[in-house]
Amino acid sequence: MTSLEDIVEQITGQRPTSLTKLAGGSVGDVCRLDFADGSRIVAKLGEDGSNLNIEGRMLAYLRDNSQLPVPEVLFAAENLLLLEFIEGENAQGDAPEMHAADLLAALHNLTAENFGLEFDTLIGGLHQPNPPTKSWLEFFRDQRLLYMAAQARDAGKLPGDIYDRVEKLGSRLAEFLPATSKPSLIHGDLWGGNIMAKDNHVSAFIDPAIYYADAEIELAFSTLFNTFDKLFFTCYQMHRPLEPDFFEVRRDIYNLYPLLVHVHLFGGSYVGSVDMVLKKFGV
Repeated sequence: MTSLEDIVEQITGQRPTSLTKLAGGSVGDVCRLDFADGSRIVAKLGEDGSNLNIEGRMLAYLRDNSQLPVPEVLFAAENLLLLEFIEGENAQGDAPEMHAADLLAALHNLTAENFGLEFDTLIGGLHQPNPPTKSWLEFFRDQRLLYMAAQARDAGKLPGDIYDRVEKLGSRLAEFLPATSKPSLIHGDLWGGNIMAKDNHVSAFIDPAIYYADAEIELAFSTLFNTFDKLFFTCYQMHRPLEPDFFEVRRDIYNLYPLLVHVHLFGGSYVGSVDMVLKKFGV
């Protein structure tokens, strides 16, 4: 059986001298490879069907179309991804938070004609459809809310009666979401583990789930797992002020999508979280 060291040597022309496991990676294992000349790279390994090539394509898209700091893709295949090694730890403290606000506001200023993307992407290893769509309400309802709810239901993780309530809320979205929205490029999976910082600056965003969306869905997700504190929103709004009722209304609606992703992946208490949001909106 061919070893990882053999495969990397075939691709890079250098044989790793050591391999160190790293934390993270919802799909497969992640490790750092060190070479005799002092250089380092990161390898992500998955099983067949892991679609790591799609992760590579997302990182390359961000690198080519934005100023967001992401690792360079050195090699991408379905079950192996080789990336530039970037030093950093989980972003904590005021300075990285302010830097993240500047970087994400700049990312969200990048726009397109449609919501979605020219290719389908992944979130947590799950398929994320991105058909180009003019209406944000239609895209969010059909390609995010109802799509992921159906996937979770069909996987046996979401009870049918809760799916029916998600569907009912989907039919009422016009009551809560803006009639018009501008597509913004988003990272798409903005929890703390996907943001690395070094020397009081964000050094890299990793594990994206990109598409063009109403940027509020990204900001909502950042509150779901307390990725940032209030300082982030203060700094972000210096570039892109938020519309009224984001925190009171739309945030919870948008967070149904990542909650449904977590229901599909993990089930359990996330079903109760979905139920609570639905009750808030009377369904």
